[in-house]
Amino acid sequence: MTEIRVVPGDPRDAEATRLLQASHALMQSLFSEEDNHFLSIDDLCVPSIHFFVAKEGETTLGCVALADKGAYGEVKSMFVDPDARGKGIAHRLMQHLDKQARALNLSALKLETGDSLTEAHSLYYAHGFADCGPFGDYEESPASIFMSKTLT
Repeated sequence: MTEIRVVPGDPRDAEATRLLQASHALMQSLFSEEDNHFLSIDDLCVPSIHFFVAKEGETTLGCVALADKGAYGEVKSMFVDPDARGKGIAHRLMQHLDKQARALNLSALKLETGDSLTEAHSLYYAHGFADCGPFGDYEESPASIFMSKTLT
């Protein structure tokens, strides 16, 4: 079995793009347009976004982005290939994101996720996130769950 590693990625790489498109399609199937807050592939390719992929050998199995908002970082584009779930990939991505946020001296990590994504909620709680109110440009919505984690 090949080791899973998390490395900087390019959202425009074919395998990363495949994962992002699968994530976008899933979100569009679950939530209304106004309740979808995913970033486009182009929006993930700006200097304030740090994009990472989880690879097993040369195969990309997951991705996550850290949006540097100055005082805090926002978790974006967390997705693991459905065929690769159960290998701990999401946990590795979250651990890497935490280290990156601390290296950038961010005071907190925040995120918005869908109310029906209970597996994601469990992942975030396991990594020290707690429920919070809307932040940034987000508005209160029954379809959104907001979470935050203070970095010390």
